[in-house]
Amino acid sequence: MVIDPVARTMDGESVRIAKDVLRAGAPSLKFCFPDSTGELAKIIEHRGRRRPVVIGDDTALLRTVRLLHREGALAEAALSLVPVGQRAALSLARSLGVPLSAVAAARAALDGAERTFDALVDDSGGIVVGALRIPGVSGAPAVAPPEHSGWLERGARTLVRALTAPLPGVSGGGHRLRVEADGVVLADLDRPVREVSVRSPAGGMAEVVVRGTDPAFDDEGPLPVRAQAVTVSGRDFRYRADEAAGGPVRRRTWTVRENAWRLTLPTTAAG
Repeated sequence: MVIDPVARTMDGESVRIAKDVLRAGAPSLKFCFPDSTGELAKIIEHRGRRRPVVIGDDTALLRTVRLLHREGALAEAALSLVPVGQRAALSLARSLGVPLSAVAAARAALDGAERTFDALVDDSGGIVVGALRIPGVSGAPAVAPPEHSGWLERGARTLVRALTAPLPGVSGGGHRLRVEADGVVLADLDRPVREVSVRSPAGGMAEVVVRGTDPAFDDEGPLPVRAQAVTVSGRDFRYRADEAAGGPVRRRTWTVRENAWRLTLPTTAAG
């Protein structure tokens, strides 16, 4: 079990309750308390046949998913999550069907059923399990903390900033991007784009929505387009993959990987 340090700081009581429930159901459970991404990577690398259980918020889950993906073992390891943190930092957990109660989530980790989820994998080795967003309106920079910094120094404040702050690097009138969905051009460089959003809910297909900056671009409102691969190109655009800022890049392709990862949920949610 991986216990995120931010969770220990923010809600030690919920962490204690989750530990008690899990220990009662699985006495041989091993508890780990990494204080950096490097320590977590070592734990993931040497987990053997143990199934990872994460106590923490969305960021803690995503950090574990990325490390497993980097190791090439994401599809092999069924994850469990006991959400602990501010409600705003648990939106992904809630959308996935994870109970927000520490007791219910811990019981689901012990007795629940596995459910598979799709993900978006990009051509640089990144992964998105929630949502991809490419904003086209400038704002205050969202500076991601360095990976080697201590997690306790960041806390929930950094997470909220990362989730809500717009990305820099584009003009106030929008960004000129070429957006292709399975080779079909949804937007080209002759029209500014206000936002591109991509999700991969299920079924091996992503939902792509392109929003323009002028009424003629969105006569009937943006409609989602389903595709297996999405390519975006343009001059030094930035994007947000889940809660992490990426870029600037000039071209990036995201491809749906069906049944990319597994999460243990309560039987009713998994069914």
